[in-house]
Amino acid sequence: MRVWFDSAEAPATAGDRLLAAIAAPLALPLSWLVAAVARRRQGLIPRQAADATAPPVVVVGNLVAGGAGKTPLAGAIALGLRQYGFRPGLLAGGYRSAAGGPRLVEDSSSAAEVGDEALLLAQETGLPLAVGRDRSAAAALLRHRHPECDVLVSDDGLQHVGLPRRLEILVVDERGFGNRRCLPAGPLREPVRRIASVDAVVLTSSRAQAPQGAPRLFHSNLHPTGFRRLAGGDQWNLEDFVRQFGREPMTAIAGIARPQRFFDLLVSLGLRPACHALPDHGRIDPAWLGALPGRWLLMTGKDAVRCQDFEAGLRGRCVRLDVAAVPEPALLKWIATELRPQAHRNG
Repeated sequence: MRVWFDSAEAPATAGDRLLAAIAAPLALPLSWLVAAVARRRQGLIPRQAADATAPPVVVVGNLVAGGAGKTPLAGAIALGLRQYGFRPGLLAGGYRSAAGGPRLVEDSSSAAEVGDEALLLAQETGLPLAVGRDRSAAAALLRHRHPECDVLVSDDGLQHVGLPRRLEILVVDERGFGNRRCLPAGPLREPVRRIASVDAVVLTSSRAQAPQGAPRLFHSNLHPTGFRRLAGGDQWNLEDFVRQFGREPMTAIAGIARPQRFFDLLVSLGLRPACHALPDHGRIDPAWLGALPGRWLLMTGKDAVRCQDFEAGLRGRCVRLDVAAVPEPALLKWIATELRPQAHRNG
């Protein structure tokens, strides 16, 4: 049970606050244990040699549990590396999917089979992507089926001991590191001192503060790009959708780690939907969804892939807000330089 909270996630009721106050002392010893295990595991994480025959792996991860923007950044990095002549592939864990062993994400894959984030990443990038709880096995499958891939970008996996990697990129958003304690007494997967061993830190919010000890610091921004109907093919830019439908009743749902961020973004665009927060990665019941009021049902891309098998009439009411991570060019240039063989760097 997660008992930590910060200013954005403070318990809403007196009962919740009482429960948090009671549970916090019990969570602290578990937090120390998580930190100790994480420190031990860090020494076991293998690093790839610069001249290894296997494709180099770039891991994009975070220390805070959930919602830091690593998935869109991993996709943007993979696509950006193509500009430097690389042929990238992607790795993902397939969180809450039926995929135990490694498998490729295919055109016919569903979110239940491979995970919503992995399916969204594959659809938005069009790049080969393998999922699996054992990411080294997923990487081996991807290399076997797509030998043309000469670099693999892993969405998450910073704490995955079995995955050798060439570069580690740590994503940090405006939350920073909360109370700087590990789960369950805090938001961290491993202690803050892990910053010293990564290769770069990327701030994914304009309000994020640069952490002390960051070896290299870059920035990436997440921009909304437009609205898209799940069935019917209709697309709108931001201004057109708000102008045409902004005064109509509509509903927004979000089954992501931080749903309020999505709702706040819609409000900032000029919309006033009725909002429903769902569990992160949670199942969306089509009957419940169809009973919600309003002409349009607004959702994130991560929610939309969980609705792609719903009947056409319901999908015709569903509209996803597309967003894109835009990393600063210096980040992509640095990664490309680090991945090139030494001879090419000097040439």
